[in-house]
Amino acid sequence: MMFTKAFGILGLVSTMAAALPTTMERRDNNGGVEIINNMGKDIYLWSVSNSADATMVTLTSGGTYSESWRLNPDAGGISIKISTTPDQSSVLQYEYTLVSPTIYWDLSCINLSSGSEFTTAGFAVTSNDNGGCASAICQPGDTACADAYLFPTDDQATHGCPETVQMTLNLGPSSA
Repeated sequence: MMFTKAFGILGLVSTMAAALPTTMERRDNNGGVEIINNMGKDIYLWSVSNSADATMVTLTSGGTYSESWRLNPDAGGISIKISTTPDQSSVLQYEYTLVSPTIYWDLSCINLSSGSEFTTAGFAVTSNDNGGCASAICQPGDTACADAYLFPTDDQATHGCPETVQMTLNLGPSSA
């Protein structure tokens, strides 16, 4: 993921890779992300790590999806790909990498088609950490949202928070 490069973690990653387990590890630190579907229709998501065979989850209108922070066995990040169709041709991505005690995260619109329903409706990430964890808000219709990656070097869109933080990604009208 692009944001991993932004923090120069490459050296650290190679050191940590040998110590990581070979299967996905969930962390019991009470931190994670909740995705809320305010789109008025079903949406689809995949939580992807080092393999592309993630199971598709259908998130019904008004439904929520929760995920505790996970470690990727190849020491990279996790990408939760979100689409309005049951394929990955146009996706909004919530990406994160856990480097204890910090969770680095971002929103990526790089693989989101122009005219996407997510862009039309808007989306926002907030947290339960009022002190130092940034929010990311993309207002309805904002095709050049400064709070999200629009191209691979948009490193200002990467944020770091304590790993105990609970993030909420609202998709749709109540996100504005």
